[in-house]
Amino acid sequence: MDLSSHRPRGGPSEAISFDDLRGLRQEFTRFMLRHRFGMEEIVTKLHILRDEFALMHETNPIEHVASRLKSPDSLAEKIQRKGCEATWESISAEITDIAGVRVTCSFVSDVYQVFDVLTSQQDVTLKEVRDYIVEPKPNGYRSLHALVEVPVYLSDGPVAVGVEVQLRTIAMDFWASLEHKIHYKYRGAVPVDLQDRLREAAESANALDGRMESLHAEVRGLDESGVSGLSDDVRAELRAGDDLVPSERLLEELRRLADGPPLP
Repeated sequence: MDLSSHRPRGGPSEAISFDDLRGLRQEFTRFMLRHRFGMEEIVTKLHILRDEFALMHETNPIEHVASRLKSPDSLAEKIQRKGCEATWESISAEITDIAGVRVTCSFVSDVYQVFDVLTSQQDVTLKEVRDYIVEPKPNGYRSLHALVEVPVYLSDGPVAVGVEVQLRTIAMDFWASLEHKIHYKYRGAVPVDLQDRLREAAESANALDGRMESLHAEVRGLDESGVSGLSDDVRAELRAGDDLVPSERLLEELRRLADGPPLP
């Protein structure tokens, strides 16, 4: 649909007719509804996976699922900035994050597991992947971005809708939230020293993800030998002063972290 068809045909002083306004409003509503429905399709799929993992498997890789639809003002600003043609098709092709879903996981391995399970579904078409975990952005941002398409069945037939899915760990999500607040506060003009500290924080978050992944793997390997089955590195992590603290409470917390069955 060409949006220019709703522009006044005369000079700039010519009034826009009520029918033009109503028609443009209906088309915009239909356009945004398609993206909302596509977003809800992905959210439903993730909720099904989360509940299945929680009820039928020993571990649940999905901690939290959030979604958002771009506001009209934000969409208009991005259309202008990217210089999109005045067609709904062009806007959908150029602006791929109109509908967005964010998945928060405990561990980096969970991120890739959820990505694999979601994109292997028959009605989910993977269009593009941007792996900012393997190759972080210069500011330190890490996340796995997947642009997918899902069919949305409307009264006049199915339509393929693009949805951007961001998958990240809790540490990555915390950092991204902080970075967003800082950029909002400084209106994008973040002082250089603060940018440097943000990058350092991103590296610390990445190091924490690595340590938690290692602990997760070790705890899942616990057997009847208990603490004696842990590696020397992990035993060192559990030291308090000069004393090893293999308390049942600590082991329960580690077991909970790994989403494993309760200790006997």
